[in-house]
Amino acid sequence: MSEIIKQYSVDLNRVENSVYRATNADGASIEFGRGEGLLSPVELLLAAVAGCTAVDVDVVTSRRTEPESFAVEASAIKGTDETGGARLNDVELSFRVRFPDDGPGRQAERMVPRLVALSHDKDCTVSRTVEHPTSVTSRVE
Repeated sequence: MSEIIKQYSVDLNRVENSVYRATNADGASIEFGRGEGLLSPVELLLAAVAGCTAVDVDVVTSRRTEPESFAVEASAIKGTDETGGARLNDVELSFRVRFPDDGPGRQAERMVPRLVALSHDKDCTVSRTVEHPTSVTSRVE
């Protein structure tokens, strides 16, 4: 059993047919769903995986210097598992980070591969949850 460090939750409300708003306890929200101009739930999952590692890398490297550019592409292949259920496979993150060509910038740049690996192996709650079996329970009230 793992130690409880923090409990997270979001409230999800229907805005209109196939459009939803997720709101956290602080009141921050995002709309998503099916339709033009909206991220799908699968795209939100990819953004969460990319964002989690991006934050881990950014927090540490930005202590040295601000990046000139910082972009992460998250991609995956949608397929089916052995039961015929839909799932993502081969989730891949591609980091394109550039720092100033000076001492602190070169130091930050050298740190990126190690920080990405550390995030993957230990710190990123999202990708670690996706990679390991996690129970999901639904309750209808």
